[in-house]
Amino acid sequence: MNKSDVKYQAYIKILEEELVPAMGCTEPIALAYGAAKAREVLGCIPEKVYIGVSGSIIKNVKSVIVPNTNHLKGIPAAAAAGIIAGKPERELEVISEVTPDEMKEMAEFLKKAEFEIEHIDNGIVFDIIIKVMKGDSYAKIRIANYHTNLVLVEKDHEIFLDIPVKGETEEGLTDRSLLAVESIWDFINTVDTDDIKDILQRQIDYNTAIADEGLRGDYGANIGSVLLDTYGNDVRNRARARAAAGSDARMNGCELPVIINAGSGNQGITCSVPVLEYAKEFGADMDKTYRALALSNLIAIHEKTGIGRLSAYCGAVSAGSAAGAGIAYLCGGGYKEVVHTVVNALAIVSGIVCDGAKASCAAKIASSVDAGILGYNMFLRGQQFYGGDGIVTKGVEATIQNIGRLGKEGMRETNEEIIKMMIGD
Repeated sequence: MNKSDVKYQAYIKILEEELVPAMGCTEPIALAYGAAKAREVLGCIPEKVYIGVSGSIIKNVKSVIVPNTNHLKGIPAAAAAGIIAGKPERELEVISEVTPDEMKEMAEFLKKAEFEIEHIDNGIVFDIIIKVMKGDSYAKIRIANYHTNLVLVEKDHEIFLDIPVKGETEEGLTDRSLLAVESIWDFINTVDTDDIKDILQRQIDYNTAIADEGLRGDYGANIGSVLLDTYGNDVRNRARARAAAGSDARMNGCELPVIINAGSGNQGITCSVPVLEYAKEFGADMDKTYRALALSNLIAIHEKTGIGRLSAYCGAVSAGSAAGAGIAYLCGGGYKEVVHTVVNALAIVSGIVCDGAKASCAAKIASSVDAGILGYNMFLRGQQFYGGDGIVTKGVEATIQNIGRLGKEGMRETNEEIIKMMIGD
């Protein structure tokens, strides 16, 4: 693939769009971003706050600690953080710079402001509407389909932005239908790594740092430490443990940013940290490491495209199988090894459900990374799952299409039942 190829340029742009920094779980941070934007438009701290959110937002905000809030959880906490301390121009790092006085002000604001939270259903999975009010003045914003996609900005009946929401589309982003495993393989083998190294080096730096912190500190269920204490320090276990540790830190209030993938920090950690651990084990140079990371990240994005940003299908599964592909490449595997790794891994763990962001995400990540590594080792030993074995069908693209169908359509009702369980309906 040469630089003039449409896909070459598209794949670089997709990496730029998806591998962005975020501090904290991205759904509460999207709420904080929206609330900060609404406050900016209103021009003052509001007295009343209305928040309408789709069920999947409720699911992913309920149990996770919002960073820089003195360990607060929940939708009002995320909104209060954005209103009091948010810098909307920082987008998913909107509350990365918060003073101790602002944390105290958040707590006071939560006590005195009037909050109304509503579960809304406008036919899309990712939907946030925030209206802030003071006296007779109001400001209203809407975010739809992905975390920073502002589609409505309004103040006192004057509309500054109004983009029609046409179902679950991601207008404004590079066409993800250009992604295919064979083309991704071509790209990572021919790309000039100078074109992608800045994007990927930032992922290395950020995600390594949070994995280190997860093992140092006491976060969530400390899955990383449990894995190391139980199963030892070989590379396979370190790959699982370090990814899990990064997630545990992120889900439980660590104030370090991560580089996300497909809208998720956990997915960003999962498809990078295990690959980096194998690169270190094998002494891979930076050129090969960047190519392995590009492979893992692009396959994860490709898998998630059919599923959507939020689903009852655990995103760690896609990222874990993608990490397996990156590991296969680092181990000397070719295209055949990579595609069979992905298919085998998806066959093993595609039943894991997403029941919101919380400590158990770290354990699901460990299982998904393990499936990616197992998928590769199966094929090395002449073992594989074949078309017709459950949801596996002939060809990696057809299997990925089945996964998209399962996650987006097949698990739609599952997602609703999970949400009902979580909110007590």
